[in-house]
Amino acid sequence: MRDTLTGSRIRERRQIAGLRQAELARQVGISASYLNLIEHNRRRIGGKLLVDIANALTVEPSLLTQGIEATLISALREAAADAVGQQAEVEALEEFAGRFPGWAGVLAQMHRRVVSLERTVETLSDRLTHDPHLAASMHEVLSTAAAIRSTAAILAETQEIEPEWQDRFHRNLHQDAERLADSSKSLVAYLDDSQAAEDRRGVPSEDVEAFFAASRNHFPQIEAGSGSADIDLSALESSAARTVAKTFLDVYAADARAMPLEDVQKALAEDESDPLQLAARFSVDIATVLRRLAALPDGYQGRPTGLVLCDASGSILFSKSVPGFAMPRFGEACPLWPVFQALNRPLVPIRKRVVQLGRTAAEFDCYAYAWPQSVSGYDDAPVYHSVMLVRPVNEAEQNTQPATRVGPSCRVCPNDTCASRREPSILSEGF
Repeated sequence: MRDTLTGSRIRERRQIAGLRQAELARQVGISASYLNLIEHNRRRIGGKLLVDIANALTVEPSLLTQGIEATLISALREAAADAVGQQAEVEALEEFAGRFPGWAGVLAQMHRRVVSLERTVETLSDRLTHDPHLAASMHEVLSTAAAIRSTAAILAETQEIEPEWQDRFHRNLHQDAERLADSSKSLVAYLDDSQAAEDRRGVPSEDVEAFFAASRNHFPQIEAGSGSADIDLSALESSAARTVAKTFLDVYAADARAMPLEDVQKALAEDESDPLQLAARFSVDIATVLRRLAALPDGYQGRPTGLVLCDASGSILFSKSVPGFAMPRFGEACPLWPVFQALNRPLVPIRKRVVQLGRTAAEFDCYAYAWPQSVSGYDDAPVYHSVMLVRPVNEAEQNTQPATRVGPSCRVCPNDTCASRREPSILSEGF
């Protein structure tokens, strides 16, 4: 009976990690339709595919194959780690789940719901602040509602209105109501997950990230010696997106020439995976190593790798995500991320263990490095970029080293004691 529920556990862990079926399937090299059959327990799973899915979800394979007790205890442990102002008796989790499985299930379910709601708040907050289409749609809905309210107030409060004016107000009321209905439908359609998560066309940086993600951030043509000009960019609709993509592909090609794939594979096989060791071996700077490691094919490093590139203003230029990792795409990110701290210490490599709050207390090893771009003339101050490599920490390695606590954004961060907080969180102790 336990083996038949592996697919259900995969679906549950994928939803907790905020991954779509297509995204997880792409990471492990199978079709979304086959993953759908697995998640509905219509296909058995084991061996390398199970290990690959577990790595993509940053969980132990046993958590996917064991019974409901292990899954429940793991969920309770995550709820205890996320609790604000409360200290749970984690050493008694197994006893609690065994004696009160119903209450344990309720707590685990409520925690999953809170995680989902927090993720929604983060996403909508970021989009509402920086998405011009969403802001315009909201303005349209609110202005139309205000017009309807004004017209209705005139009709309700005015005792005697000329028939001609009354007809005009009724027509205006009807037209505004139709406009409100249309704009509301458009807004709901835009906010729907199936469209909002995938159809974000028009922002060059997001178009480029989606283009790179479709190739799993790896381009065999460039690895074989071709230039960036040989990459087909027709999938990018705007000239701005193609220009940005060309810039990143040029950097990719330069990194591939400096660190050939076969030589990197040999170094990793010799257990040289530390960025400082690789920089010395290939005689390159740390930024090149971090970008190169994030562009390796799946399976080379045994775990997924993410990447964040920003400029001196803190604006994200490029982002490659991994399960559990969440950094706002446009502003309001936590300043405690090493990618931002490296800007205060240029040319100094930084390594930090980070625990990301607000979801499931995901833990990452982060390597960051900031370096100056070329200057155009004498007395010109250099423009700095910063890069950060993100590696998920396996459950067995968690809590083995001191970790910096970072939040998704101040608005939904539960760390009330943070000295870097910009505004109070909407999450209170009684939330």
